[in-house]
Amino acid sequence: MRANAIRTNLIDGKVIVNAWLSIPAGYSAEGIGWCGFDSVTVDMQHGMISYEAALCMLQAISATPAVPIVRVPSLDPPMIMRMLDSGAYGIICPMISTRAEAEALVSACRYPPVGTRSFGPSRGLLYGGTDYVAHANETVMVIPMIETPQAVEEIDRILSVVGVDMIYVGPNDLAMAMDGSNVGQTPKSAAAIIHILERAKKAGIPAGIFCADAEDASRRLEQGFVLVTPGNDFGTLTRAARAAVGMVRGRASELLPGGY
Repeated sequence: MRANAIRTNLIDGKVIVNAWLSIPAGYSAEGIGWCGFDSVTVDMQHGMISYEAALCMLQAISATPAVPIVRVPSLDPPMIMRMLDSGAYGIICPMISTRAEAEALVSACRYPPVGTRSFGPSRGLLYGGTDYVAHANETVMVIPMIETPQAVEEIDRILSVVGVDMIYVGPNDLAMAMDGSNVGQTPKSAAAIIHILERAKKAGIPAGIFCADAEDASRRLEQGFVLVTPGNDFGTLTRAARAAVGMVRGRASELLPGGY
């Protein structure tokens, strides 16, 4: 079976830089996959992405060195199984707040006797290889998203679930729930994030986090996170577009001070 480079890189002590896709387009997914990211996540929760679009994006990512991951909309076993069958090598599941929910997530991602994943690997065979079923349980990554106050309280119990390969922190939802806003100072959620990270380190579970941009991602690496997502495709696109417009308008005003 094709190796999961996230797993091997973590074993080698390497940092994982993860892309985040919200735009439903195979062309841009393929382009992002060639940008040097270790993994590319297709966001089906808050992105504008249907199943059909996600499938095309996973196919496009498969043509690149990046590992394909999907953030599913919710803890919905049929959807989770469908995305694994479509070739996802990791599942990020939002709003996991209890041990029972983490156990249900693991179960949906693992074939019996370990879990309850239904047989029907379809595109998983094309991407992973003909021995996919024999090795999927130890290759596919199960990644609960920690983003609620209850999850912070239950973090040790979530981390103790056998089969949880990594946790992924959602700082925006934590800030909204604990500080009432994700803008400016968010002291309660900031402290919670450090607590989550410390508990994950103690449990020997890698921790990832969504970041506002590359600068924020660098700061999170310094804190000890091993997987960082420096923003999403739409944010990167619009920031670059605004910068280009600003540069051109600035130059135009120098050349044509009376207007243009």
